[in-house]
Amino acid sequence: MGLLIAAVSQAQEKWILQSENLAKPDTVLIFKPKTYNKIAHFPLVYLLHGYSENYKQWSQTTDLQKLADQYSFIIVTPDGFTSYYINSPINKASRYEDFFFRELIPKVHQSFNIDDKNIFISGLSMGGYGALRYFILHSDYFNTAGSTSGALEIDCPNFQKVSQHFWQTNRMTDDLTKLLGNPNTEDWHQYSISTLLKEHPNFRKPFIFDCGTEDILYPNSENLKSITDKLKIPITFISQPGDHNTEYWHKSIEHHFLYFKHHLRHE
Repeated sequence: MGLLIAAVSQAQEKWILQSENLAKPDTVLIFKPKTYNKIAHFPLVYLLHGYSENYKQWSQTTDLQKLADQYSFIIVTPDGFTSYYINSPINKASRYEDFFFRELIPKVHQSFNIDDKNIFISGLSMGGYGALRYFILHSDYFNTAGSTSGALEIDCPNFQKVSQHFWQTNRMTDDLTKLLGNPNTEDWHQYSISTLLKEHPNFRKPFIFDCGTEDILYPNSENLKSITDKLKIPITFISQPGDHNTEYWHKSIEHHFLYFKHHLRHE
């Protein structure tokens, strides 16, 4: 979804993790700030990529080393495949949520000095969905979260339209059917961000999300804005010109890092 820009920032570490929860190894890039040392504790940002992309998408979208240095954040970009970052109820070899929380997070905390008060997550498209899903379900772990161009509503007709728009095939809904089962018999909507918020009425933590006004997924963000307003969740929503592409994400992710900086806890 979108052309890749030429500049690629080189990660300081690259992990290839075998997992009992995934069919194939997960590759993870890690960017540490130039000020990183073994005495201080550093904020952490997980960045989740979009559907049809991989762990390299964010490093090919913007200069992650520059962001790590500028904000003194550790940045971790795992591979989410086409998992939507969920545990499939029908495929035991696609239990991404278990991999993330039971395997990736412990390894990150064992490997680096993490400031546990300041752990953030964001993502684009499918990754924007994953970031908000994890924040709602695991709000004690994360300080706050972000989503850019989020695929926030797990809806078969909508995703069929999106899939045809980008690839002229039903690849998105075909992959989701492998994850969630037939949309005629399984209720895909239970996975939507709107459903998760209704199921967690006590969730009131602030977060940021944005979408380009020319984006085919823009209605997803408009819907989320309406829901968060009704629930009185103190969100920041940025609606700005742009499409579902790298040019937009290169600009939009800067807002997320600035937002995370402003939400740093110092107590």
